[in-house]
Amino acid sequence: MGEQLDTPYWRLDEGQSTHGLLRRMVQSLRPLLRLVRRAAPGAALAIGGLQLLVGLSTALSLLATAQLLSHLLDAVSGAVAWEAALPALLALLGAQGVRLAAEAGCAHAKAGLRPAVHRVAEQELVRASLAVELVAYDSPDFYDRLHRARDRGVMHLEGATECLVEGLSVLVTMVAAGVALAVLHPFLLPALLLALVPEAWAAWRTAHLQRDSMSTTVALMRQAELMIELATQREAAPELRAHQAQAFVQAHYDQPAQALQQHLTNLGRNEANARAWGQLWCGLGLLATYGLLFTLLRQGWLDLAVAGTAVLALRNASQALQRGTQLLHELFEKAIYIADYQSFMDRAEAAAPRTLGRPAPLQPGRISLEQVCFSYDGAATPALQDIQLTIEAGQTVALVGENGSGKTTLAKLIAGLYRPSSGAIRWDGHDTRSFDPQSLGERVVMVLQDPIRWPKSARLNVQVGRHERQDPEDLALWAAARESRADEVIERLTGGWDTLLSRQFKGGQDLSGGQWQRLAVARGLYRDAPLVIWDEPTAPLDARAEAAVYESLQRLGQGRTVVLITHRLASVRQADLIAFMEKGRIVERGTHPELMALQGRYAELYRLQSRLHGLDDVSTT
Repeated sequence: MGEQLDTPYWRLDEGQSTHGLLRRMVQSLRPLLRLVRRAAPGAALAIGGLQLLVGLSTALSLLATAQLLSHLLDAVSGAVAWEAALPALLALLGAQGVRLAAEAGCAHAKAGLRPAVHRVAEQELVRASLAVELVAYDSPDFYDRLHRARDRGVMHLEGATECLVEGLSVLVTMVAAGVALAVLHPFLLPALLLALVPEAWAAWRTAHLQRDSMSTTVALMRQAELMIELATQREAAPELRAHQAQAFVQAHYDQPAQALQQHLTNLGRNEANARAWGQLWCGLGLLATYGLLFTLLRQGWLDLAVAGTAVLALRNASQALQRGTQLLHELFEKAIYIADYQSFMDRAEAAAPRTLGRPAPLQPGRISLEQVCFSYDGAATPALQDIQLTIEAGQTVALVGENGSGKTTLAKLIAGLYRPSSGAIRWDGHDTRSFDPQSLGERVVMVLQDPIRWPKSARLNVQVGRHERQDPEDLALWAAARESRADEVIERLTGGWDTLLSRQFKGGQDLSGGQWQRLAVARGLYRDAPLVIWDEPTAPLDARAEAAVYESLQRLGQGRTVVLITHRLASVRQADLIAFMEKGRIVERGTHPELMALQGRYAELYRLQSRLHGLDDVSTT
């Protein structure tokens, strides 16, 4: 599996120092804290306050324990009565009760925090993805960042929320133990550090191993996931079986999966070795700590009750540090994906269009392209060069040419979905870059070769064309359906307009390619915009379905300016203007008779298609 994605994300962190990665881990907490504040500020404040209460009650419990042990030992020796231990016992029980209540309250607050963070993180991702200009999706780097943020970023933000809350609990427990020991005796705090430093070293060592292996881990995981996606996609299933490629896909999954298994096994063994050395050093540290306690006891600098309390505090702190080590491992991995999420959000914000500008004309009288050039991000050559074209209101202009000639790119520029790299596109003399993008988009209808098949009702599949349109009696809806002949489709559906058009859900139905195209035309009619762009609208259809869709498209084009993109030249003979494109340039233009008389590339391809499809008209008319 030597293939790699463009800008492969498993290489983005290579070469960073450990300090750099730790800095990135700390920085990844910023978007997490921002999401927590936005998603559930009340729950976050409650958790913080309750955790402080847990820490305070833990410290008081340790101090009360020392007092209780002291009174019990004195009572055993007969120095005091047993009743003398009662206040310390009540104090211990009270502190423990407060701690349990605070932990229960914290658990309730935490229950709503994680799903709230997931919702807000996903909400921001969706909003950012929808807000960027279309050209951003043509950037491999942007698309890769989007998928990393979607596939892993949101999930790890949710998990990191849990780690953050648990990490706060760990910190509170260790601080409480340290404070209690410092109050009991100043020498006990160094004893705590002596016991914990070896465990901290073990955590650092395993984190270092994880960092070194992360690039390989993620690379192998991604390669295996790509094959899993291919093997489980409904769209890929027919072709895989038609080509008998199941064994091929299985082999290309097995290779990285087996390599990943071996890699993770080696990593686990290395981490186990690091933990073993850490446990050895921890044992030595505890031995030194208990030696210190024994020395303090023997010298009379520490009484037995305080020493017993110190042992309890050391145990609590040690357990907390062990859990903190696990959280550090988890956060180290999650930090990479959280940083990916934030990186995408920053990139999306930069790619969002401005929202200010003049409104676009309601009915543009003339659309003119002046020396327009356009280049895709990272492309070696421009997609369009020196485009000069004028489209008058009510005209039908056909963009034709071989695949890769730039037809669809030019249509997207005319629609305002792309901005020219140089030159200008003017509506009634005004540069479209001066228009409010929302206003410009409202003037355009696009009927595409593969329209979106919304997994919603038939009604919403049409109304999404202008979802904010007020049509309480469905008059515009039925008018669009009749003009596009989509009413014939609706009449065959068991639930009419309310039929769910997706077999992924219970009771859903699917449509044929021609029926989906009729709904797409109805969607365009319902949108009711002055500029209509058809981009290969009948390419996947048979002759009968194609004829029906073209009949619908002709109705859609009445009284509107139409830009038609097609490779079937017989469909453009009645166009007011035909622009033949080649290598990003318009090399021929005119009406059908004019281009046939020119005996150029258009005429050559038209005659070739006429012979292939058995058309009678191979003349210049």
